[in-house]
Amino acid sequence: MGHRFNPAILREYDIRGIVGKTLFAADAEALGRAFAATLARTGGRRVAIGYDGRLTSPELAAALVEGLAAGGADVVRIGRGPTPMLYFAAATLGVDGGVMVTGSHNPPDHNGFKMVLGGKPFYAEQIQELGRTALALGAPEGPRGRVEDHAIADDYLARLAGDYDEGRPLSVAWDPGNGATGEIVSRLTQRLPGTHHLINAAIDGHFPAHHPDPTLPENLVQLQQEVTRRGCDLGIAFDGDGDRIGVVDAKGRILWGDQLMIVLARDVLKRHPGAPIIADVKASDVLFAEIARAGGKPVMLPTGHSPIKAKLAELKAPLAGEMSGHIFFGDRWYGFDDAIYVAVRLLGILAQSAESLAEIADRLPVMFNTPELRIDCDEDRKFPIVAEIAERLRRRGADVIDIDGVRVKSPDGWWLVRASNTQAVIVARAESTTNAGLARLKGEITRELAESGLRVRLD
Repeated sequence: MGHRFNPAILREYDIRGIVGKTLFAADAEALGRAFAATLARTGGRRVAIGYDGRLTSPELAAALVEGLAAGGADVVRIGRGPTPMLYFAAATLGVDGGVMVTGSHNPPDHNGFKMVLGGKPFYAEQIQELGRTALALGAPEGPRGRVEDHAIADDYLARLAGDYDEGRPLSVAWDPGNGATGEIVSRLTQRLPGTHHLINAAIDGHFPAHHPDPTLPENLVQLQQEVTRRGCDLGIAFDGDGDRIGVVDAKGRILWGDQLMIVLARDVLKRHPGAPIIADVKASDVLFAEIARAGGKPVMLPTGHSPIKAKLAELKAPLAGEMSGHIFFGDRWYGFDDAIYVAVRLLGILAQSAESLAEIADRLPVMFNTPELRIDCDEDRKFPIVAEIAERLRRRGADVIDIDGVRVKSPDGWWLVRASNTQAVIVARAESTTNAGLARLKGEITRELAESGLRVRLD
């Protein structure tokens, strides 16, 4: 009766694969039984289940629920919606855990599962242990668990709208990208003051407008055009499951996650002076400097939404965020990454500010940097390549931060290479005070990758 998962789908932060190739309904059912056994070992029994708008999500969700019930867990189905709605259910319904069926920001034929247990993220070794539990499964024993439905969208919407800080009315363009946030955002904007223009709000697992990843500039072009056409104050985009945000200002400029964090941190630190504010290793030096300038304590962590969530809870930090647009509020919220909630808080800050987002962006220190550069690399080579680079840098005595890949300081600024935990890519980034300095930093990255056999052009 034991079930063996394709090892490639057991990732660092979630379970994720290509449906019909590495991920099947049988995996979802086995996952349900293994998670039910894991719940039972911790004294839990009740679990919330949600699913996103991908074409394969209903089938996988049904198989997951069957596995959970067969394993003796009581299941609360919350239906289709964004991942943060599942996190909200896990935090408010008195359940012992939660599983979200979602392919996040990946292509349409991908899907997977994000999990929480006992109010904490479920990741890393816990996911590997889940694989071992599935492999040891025997025939189901004991009574089946109960299955019930709970429509939580109204409560989630009310909680989101209740944290909006009113002020001057704003004009906002929204792009859910045909992802799982579409219905919630459509209803939320009816409750918020101001003028709201929605594009790509219909949930469609084909993602006909563009790929649902707001960290890639090409996926924000349509939103930028809508902001310009409507004369909006700003535009807001979401990834496929709603835990990552993208923002553009009235001039159509993209504010990356670390720039957005500056705006949010300044506001939060007014109420929490001296508090730790967490950001990942890809974030700009400007963010860490601005946190300190605003009276906070900057904390740099490895990239990864699960470990950052865990550290936010440990430090009781009011705010944390990643370059990738995962942003976590401990202040007035539950500590999980919720892009819709971040949008509500950002709009409240701007509504109460005499400055527009574009004016705030104009006053940020001018830096020359790359976005998050994703370099295709074989899965079995991405970590060894980064390790080889780290070893060469250590031998040369370079100034390196190695908490996640290598972040290298130089007179021109800094550059970073790290292996992605979710994709077959190496992530690179560089930042300098001058364009010429940025070019030299990109040259350093290119040379180091080439020395390990990965030849790329960083244009």
